[in-house]
Amino acid sequence: MQINDSQIIKRIIDECRVIAVVGLSSNPMRASHGVAGYMKRQGYRVIPVNPNETEVHGERAYPTLSEVPEKIELVDVFRRSKEAGAVVDEAIKIGARAVWLQEGVIDEDAAKRALDAGLMVVMNRCWLKDHVKVSH
Repeated sequence: MQINDSQIIKRIIDECRVIAVVGLSSNPMRASHGVAGYMKRQGYRVIPVNPNETEVHGERAYPTLSEVPEKIELVDVFRRSKEAGAVVDEAIKIGARAVWLQEGVIDEDAAKRALDAGLMVVMNRCWLKDHVKVSH
């Protein structure tokens, strides 16, 4: 497997239906809010992960990935690049199938750790833009 492979992007979008969005904000001006709202409208299960939120898009928010009580398939990361590595490590620990580092989120070492752990990896791309491309 490799990072940003078009087949991997398609598999993540088709197969990963339970998505933890790390850094999801209740502020409608934030990109995470719009992307997660779109995911929900497309029928995905969206779980907010943000210690500063209690609920986003009608879903209970959790402070960390480890505290989410259900199986997460995709961890979608809306955090600064320097904070992405810790999120990726937690995604590996909880057994997620994939990690998606949004546009502008780049951590080559973390991406390699995720690949080495068998996760599908997308980095520096927008889930919503890729979903639109793959689904139409």
